[in-house]
Amino acid sequence: MKTRTLKKDKVNIITLGCSKNMVDSEVLSGQLKANDVDVVHESGKRDHNIVVVNTCGFIDKAKEESVNTILDQVDLKRQGRLDKVYVTGCLSERYRGDLEKEIPEVDAWFGTMELPLILKKFDADYKVELLGERMLSTPSHYAYMKIAEGCNRTCAFCAIPLMRGKHVSKPIEELVAEAERLVKMGVKEIMLIAQELTYYGLDLYKKRRLADLMNALADVEGLEWIRLHYAYPTKFPMEILQVMKERDNICNYLDMPLQHISDPMLKAMKRQISRQEILDLIKAIREEVPGICLRTTLITGFPGETLEDVEDVKAFLEEVRFDRVGVFTYSHEEGTTAHDMDDDVPAEEKERRAQDIMEVQQEISLEKNQEKLGKIYKVIIDKKEAGRFIGRTEFDSVEVDNEVIINTNRRLKPGEFVNVRITKAYDYDLEGELV
Repeated sequence: MKTRTLKKDKVNIITLGCSKNMVDSEVLSGQLKANDVDVVHESGKRDHNIVVVNTCGFIDKAKEESVNTILDQVDLKRQGRLDKVYVTGCLSERYRGDLEKEIPEVDAWFGTMELPLILKKFDADYKVELLGERMLSTPSHYAYMKIAEGCNRTCAFCAIPLMRGKHVSKPIEELVAEAERLVKMGVKEIMLIAQELTYYGLDLYKKRRLADLMNALADVEGLEWIRLHYAYPTKFPMEILQVMKERDNICNYLDMPLQHISDPMLKAMKRQISRQEILDLIKAIREEVPGICLRTTLITGFPGETLEDVEDVKAFLEEVRFDRVGVFTYSHEEGTTAHDMDDDVPAEEKERRAQDIMEVQQEISLEKNQEKLGKIYKVIIDKKEAGRFIGRTEFDSVEVDNEVIINTNRRLKPGEFVNVRITKAYDYDLEGELV
């Protein structure tokens, strides 16, 4: 009988796209590790022989990046530097048939819900008892936690339901157990993510239960910060604000993507909300939680968008003064209802409009940061860079928001909380000293 003399397989997982994809990769690596498979995230070393690319298929730029990454890995395989290339995630879910023909060198393609099938390729079993067990790809003091999968909304521009299916909530007790495990691993801050947070619980419990989940997570000992991402404005569950106000470890932070503000655009985008309803909601949120940090995202160049619509967005930003804003250009996606419309705004014009809107927000961001001068904030330390420590306040999420730069001779550790007095304010960052 021949004995296998090959070196043991080592798997490198490359993750593209959003934090929800990152969680999927972390779960996959946790399962592989539990099956004694050697696994790393995004390794720069060339000591692995198998690659799993977890793709994004959300918009054109993301699709292009995913395809280029796959081609790079296939090229390494052609050179004999890799044995296998596997592809999973949203792009694979959405275009598997086409991709199999276009890139036959890929050893296997998997959709977004086929984790057990990926594991089979490694002679590994899906271990149900590992529910929520993950190998973090983030620094050990923070983690994303996916509370639901899929989406029931029918926004005209969005392909997510095509790739992720209908909304499926995870049970509260399962999420609490996951949070407890994460805290044991050293996690201090958890960011709750889903395609749509505010829908949480409707499928499982026949009513929205995000507030109950927040309360249950706030009871987890050692969990210092809980942050909410991707709350849909329509039928917003106001009861979550009461919990935010009452519980010290729930950040006064809400990420609520609006996508637009002009009524014709909101209607065309099928957002199920009007400009006035959005204004009323923001006013109510701020009255309920004074000092809350509101983040939103907007889309420019949706079919039929006029310059008047863009001016409307700019005036709205001046009026409402969000703390954080991200702007994306519209991507014409097959399978969405907007795909039947004429993609009538040229790419350069979409970019110009996005730039125009961000210039308005840049000014607002600077003014809001200047208001923080001399004030003291609790800051979590993320890293040390160029001899300075970089951290965030409760009003800032990882990678997308402002950072606080701290000059000190003290040795601070990632995950440590310190009090910082703000001494300088920039467009998107703050500088401060330890108190």
